[in-house]
Amino acid sequence: MIDKKEFLLDSIIRAYIEHLEPIGSGQLKSMYDIAYSPATIRGYFKKLGEEGYLAQEHSSSGRTPTTEALKEYWSNRLNINIGLIDFERLNILSKQIGLTVFLKEQQTQVLNRVLNIENLYLLLEFSSFSITIKYNNPLHKFLNDMCGLEALNILEVSKQVGATDLYTELNKYLFNKDFEVINIKEFLRLCVDYDLEEIYINRFLTGNVMNRLENGIYYHGEVGLNQILPENYMGIAHDAIVGNKKYKMLVIGELSKDYEYFYKGIM
Repeated sequence: MIDKKEFLLDSIIRAYIEHLEPIGSGQLKSMYDIAYSPATIRGYFKKLGEEGYLAQEHSSSGRTPTTEALKEYWSNRLNINIGLIDFERLNILSKQIGLTVFLKEQQTQVLNRVLNIENLYLLLEFSSFSITIKYNNPLHKFLNDMCGLEALNILEVSKQVGATDLYTELNKYLFNKDFEVINIKEFLRLCVDYDLEEIYINRFLTGNVMNRLENGIYYHGEVGLNQILPENYMGIAHDAIVGNKKYKMLVIGELSKDYEYFYKGIM
């Protein structure tokens, strides 16, 4: 048997996402042809309000779902097992709905070997690129021990041990990879509205925020996006295929956006 309270909560959330305005009991009943009476709906609205799922500005106004209700709604409904994506539809719908999408190509780059060029330079050969740094004997020995490791791991270690030249050159390549921000205007609006710190803005706009980002849904205050999402926003990270390339995809937007419509439309 369907739980009335859960059914009505889902209904009002769907109505709110569609109309972005407070929803009354009579309005909800007519929208979805609900069999329950307005009085019954109001009774459940009151219980949901007491439980922290619905808010009401004043006694005669309709209800709106709370941040916690929207978080729970999306956590239960979104499937982030994404496959092939239509880039043109992605571009259109992100702007239509008001979402920002970050795309970063995923390639496993492994350090294959380190060549000493006449004690002047070290040539580091990775899976599909090479970088050159000034020769340093301890660094040469250190890097030989790093062969077989991924570039991102070497980048992290180089920063920790103070290997500045190595960090700078490797960082320069990794962050000039195929990276794109779709609907950047929406993200910049977020930055201005919530006075986001410059260091965090740069992490997004360079793609740095996506390094080691696990697939999943992120909310305000949660580890993974360094607690930089505003309270009424969410981030969705997952793998995607665009064209014939593999990407890490990060979608950022307000909790009230229609993510189901977005994901159905881009695949």
